[in-house]
Amino acid sequence: MKNNSKNVLIILTGSIACYKACSIISKLKQLGYNLKVILSPSSLEFIGRATIEGLTGESPITDMYTSGNVMDHISLARWADLILVAPATANYINKIAHGLGDDLLTTLFLAHDFTKPFLIAPAMNTKMYLHPTTQNSINKLKQMKVEILETASGVLACGEIGSGKLLEPDLIVEEVEKHFGNTTPAHANKHNPEPNKKLKVLITSGGTTEPIDDIRVITNKSTGKTAATIADALIESGLDVTYLHSQTAIKTQNGCKNISFESFNDLKNILFKELEQTKYAYVIHAAAVSDYSVLPLLGEQAGKINSDQEELTLTLKKNPKLINEIKKISPQSHLLAFKLTSTADENLITKKINSLFELAKCDLVIQNDWSDIKNKNYKYQVFNKTKNSKKINDLQSLCAAIFQEITANENKQAETL
Repeated sequence: MKNNSKNVLIILTGSIACYKACSIISKLKQLGYNLKVILSPSSLEFIGRATIEGLTGESPITDMYTSGNVMDHISLARWADLILVAPATANYINKIAHGLGDDLLTTLFLAHDFTKPFLIAPAMNTKMYLHPTTQNSINKLKQMKVEILETASGVLACGEIGSGKLLEPDLIVEEVEKHFGNTTPAHANKHNPEPNKKLKVLITSGGTTEPIDDIRVITNKSTGKTAATIADALIESGLDVTYLHSQTAIKTQNGCKNISFESFNDLKNILFKELEQTKYAYVIHAAAVSDYSVLPLLGEQAGKINSDQEELTLTLKKNPKLINEIKKISPQSHLLAFKLTSTADENLITKKINSLFELAKCDLVIQNDWSDIKNKNYKYQVFNKTKNSKKINDLQSLCAAIFQEITANENKQAETL
């Protein structure tokens, strides 16, 4: 490949944006670069060794003092044709700007040969980014000819809107390409990615529509926004995503396999077929599935029901729970389920969560409530198998939590091999 003689060293520091760095690593690997990855101790809270090894084919570097690695800050600085720090926290930026070298990441900067490019992509809260100390540090680094890939303006993981968001992965890859004289925009293939084929993820999204007649339906208010956002985050992280969505659901912005459904029976048939034909490592069941379907009216012919009647009685038949069948068909799948509630009764919520673990054999359950959704508050409570829960107050943090669940599970499986 055209870049197989170019060495790129990528450094990840402890930011929630680590999951986006996986997309950068995946794209650079696809472009043919030789990659080495350094993970800071805090970055390991967001991403696992097995994930990086799966993307690059080699283990990440995590410790300066392990046997044989004590000179890594010198050897890696010499090996790299370009160094990229993405995401870079305020702590890292301020430390290297003031010449501190108390770990592998900072001593590597002190050993850097400034004839080679050193790129930093900051990711932090707006106030941290705009703090005079951070801004002074950024200006110092610029004077040293370090290239700062300025942050994007958008909704941050903390829920605020402003500067500090990690620059989009495609733009970061494009900056790397420019330094090696490659001018083809990295985002040109945004909708035709080559994902990590090792990890296949199936995500269901949106609400079913149950036909009353050929024209009328019973449905729900699900938009599919949460599922679409999760799908985009996992696609950016290099995973192979299949997005199974209702026809009215929000679509993904990134390219992946898309399959649409309408009714409960439609979703059931497509879902079961996918699970039987493809070995999915992860299933994220976020679709709002109708609990009931409409029985055909006696005496009515196919078409549109006559609207002359003052009253019309519909008979509903309870649908089986699709979530309870997923593990039976695909036992190897790590199952993440969503549970929408519309109650403040904690006992009832606990009962419903326990039921998903017991009957559906879920590995993770994500609960949200209609009272928050209708007010556009994306708040979630994430439960694991031990029934411990974690509250999450925004959608981006939920994406990061799901990615953490995947990487933690991959690390666990790697340790058993």
